[in-house]
Amino acid sequence: MDQLIRIHTTSTGWVEGLISNDENPMTANQIINALPFESRAQLWGEEVYFEIPVKMTEENARIEVEVGGLAFWPAGSCMCVFFGRTPASHGDLPAAASPVNVFGKISSDVSLFHQVKAGEKIRVEKV
Repeated sequence: MDQLIRIHTTSTGWVEGLISNDENPMTANQIINALPFESRAQLWGEEVYFEIPVKMTEENARIEVEVGGLAFWPAGSCMCVFFGRTPASHGDLPAAASPVNVFGKISSDVSLFHQVKAGEKIRVEKV
């Protein structure tokens, strides 16, 4: 079952996303079951990532992600929001530092994440 979520930072306000069970159902379910959670944003190019209370291995993991993609980074136990190119990108698509489990997509204005600052509090909750 899909789950609508909201991601909040001081810089962006509320941004909506959708967790989908289509590609990685185990990852999606673990994320949904851990909600709500708060963390501190970190930046890597045009990616915001932050540690979350989920531990799991790769599930259909990949490096390239669509703009607006939501993913779990098993190596760092982090949720990632990809909003543009990263240092690992070879073209226009975002690329993760190492394989990530894609579990959803931002459904509102992903460009708002350009305003996020490192260390800023970030909260994710169910709608």
